[in-house]
Amino acid sequence: METLILKDDQIQRAADFLADGQLVAFPTETVYGLGADATRSEVVKNVYAAKGRPSDNPLIVHVDSPEMVWQYADNCYKEQASKLMDQFWPGPLTIIMPIQAGTLSKQVTGGLSTAAFRMPNNQATLDLIKTFGKPIVGPSANTSGKPSPTEAKHVYHDLKGKIAAILDDGPTVIGVESTVIDLSADTPTILRPGMITEEELTDVLGDVASDHHKVSQEEIPKAPGMKYKHYAPNAQVIIVDDPNDFAEAIKEYAQASEPIGILATDLILNELSGNYKTYSLGEDVISASKHLFAGLRALDDQNVPYILAQGFPESGHGVAYGNRLNKSAGQQHFKKQGEK
Repeated sequence: METLILKDDQIQRAADFLADGQLVAFPTETVYGLGADATRSEVVKNVYAAKGRPSDNPLIVHVDSPEMVWQYADNCYKEQASKLMDQFWPGPLTIIMPIQAGTLSKQVTGGLSTAAFRMPNNQATLDLIKTFGKPIVGPSANTSGKPSPTEAKHVYHDLKGKIAAILDDGPTVIGVESTVIDLSADTPTILRPGMITEEELTDVLGDVASDHHKVSQEEIPKAPGMKYKHYAPNAQVIIVDDPNDFAEAIKEYAQASEPIGILATDLILNELSGNYKTYSLGEDVISASKHLFAGLRALDDQNVPYILAQGFPESGHGVAYGNRLNKSAGQQHFKKQGEK
């Protein structure tokens, strides 16, 4: 199969592919998604196959309006959901709610009675959904377990020949996936952190809980990223929590025959000298989140054995960055001699 690269003046062609049961990658403000008709089980199965994704990992349903949500979601949490939609949609917030019986298949929900809904803040994709006329599923458009794609070229690298087309709208502006909040829990609960913070959600809903545990093999996850390995390049990622420790970390992991990768802010990179492969995270945790996945991919493409990645305090926007980086590193942090 030839994978076409489409621009935003070719939305009708992308919609035609979807109508024909094909897979089309699409841009959002967070990462690129892998789109398919959310109402056709046989088509949704192809999403799992293309990604190599476990079939009990639920998919986010992307819509072009709140009105489209209520064709599928039960309205028992409509008041809370509407408050969130009014405040944060279109935007990087996914809302989990019970669905009306028979409206979405288990291939979308992972066999649960709930589904996750999001209205992305990207005009090309909103136009695509409107032109298509139905919601589309949209897991990240990458090989399952690898860093999420923030540019069309990342999608092409992973999925060329497996999908019909990629709607290219340039690099994403946020770079980490949406915040996921579950309204069906006893207390509204954040299942995946993102750029919409717990503090912002609390301002709208009142009490909000967080649950970032890794789901056991026996459980069915209610949101993506809770059960399986995610965001990992081939290189081993090591998180350097204290910027002052980079020199010591480099001494430990540097190899004469193979340069290691350094993923850090400009302030850190400007202080380093040596035979390293480097990728800039910019100036702060916001820019670091935007560039994290692209940096992991770029350094991995250079076949480095290790990537030393800068950590940030896990508060505010640092929660989402730390969540993704810890998963990409398998929780591996640099420890100085004598530290536990």
